[in-house]
Amino acid sequence: MSIIEHDFGKKNRQIVRRFTTLLSLDALHEANVKANPLPYLERASERIFQLEKTLFEAAAAAEGPAAPRSSPDTIVIDKAEYHRLLNCRAIIEDALTHMELREDI
Repeated sequence: MSIIEHDFGKKNRQIVRRFTTLLSLDALHEANVKANPLPYLERASERIFQLEKTLFEAAAAAEGPAAPRSSPDTIVIDKAEYHRLLNCRAIIEDALTHMELREDI
C-alpha cells in the first residue's frame, strides 16, 4: 500500500506568505500577490535598491572625507564605542563583499 502525498497548494501559499512578510504587508495582500505579483516585485526591487544605496552611503561615510580636516579638534570616545564603530564598519564591508560576489554570479 502506498501513500499519495498532496499538499493542496500549501507550498505556493507559503511562498506567497513569506513574500508578503518580507515586504511587510498584511495577510489581506496575499490574494493580490498571487493574482498580480508584478507591482509587488517592483516594490521589492525598489526596496532592495534603497538598501543597497544605504549600504554604499554607509561605506562611503565610514571611509571618511578625502580632503584633510580643517580643524584640529579632538573628540574622545570610550573604547567600547570605538569597537562598536569598528564592528559596524566590518559588517558594512562584509555586506558589500557579499553583494559584489552575488553580482559576479
